[in-house]
Amino acid sequence: MATTNDLKNGMTLSIDGQLWNVVDFQHVKPGKGGAFVRTKLKNVLSGKVVDKTFNAGVRVEVASVDKREMQYLYREGDDFVFMDTQDYDQPRIPAEIVGGAADYLLEEQLAVIAFNDGVPLYVELPASVELAVSHTDPGLQGDRSTGGTKPATLETGAQIQVPLFITTGEKIRVDTRSGEYLGRA
Repeated sequence: MATTNDLKNGMTLSIDGQLWNVVDFQHVKPGKGGAFVRTKLKNVLSGKVVDKTFNAGVRVEVASVDKREMQYLYREGDDFVFMDTQDYDQPRIPAEIVGGAADYLLEEQLAVIAFNDGVPLYVELPASVELAVSHTDPGLQGDRSTGGTKPATLETGAQIQVPLFITTGEKIRVDTRSGEYLGRA
């Protein structure tokens, strides 16, 4: 148990039997009345974001979330098989837990997986990854000055928008949070 004065960004709370990550918090001391803490919480499983206000000093239950660095090995059916880099355990993570991270996941890539009481909660990739472009149409001569984009398919099968000068086979950096092109690798 902790109080609302101990809140930090990234902390995981257990409220009404559900797990919530603290996205943002702000201590407010109005001129009149008691102090309170305004928070923005994100549901760990559904991703829903809500605003919640607590009175200052109220006790909140902190969930024990174990974050472990793991290496992605392969996909088997609907499950993704990872290997713990510490004890070489190989848990199977369901596709619905991996979610959109599957679009940027290559074999032997490292990821952080959060567990609560042995149950996987979510997969966290690095902020950007380097992937090869497996297919994109060639850019037309003279189109480069407009700063336009074209669709490209990455080696993982994901589709993103890239600048016109990118060609098939090039390695590019991609933001894993938004799926945007960041630059050449």
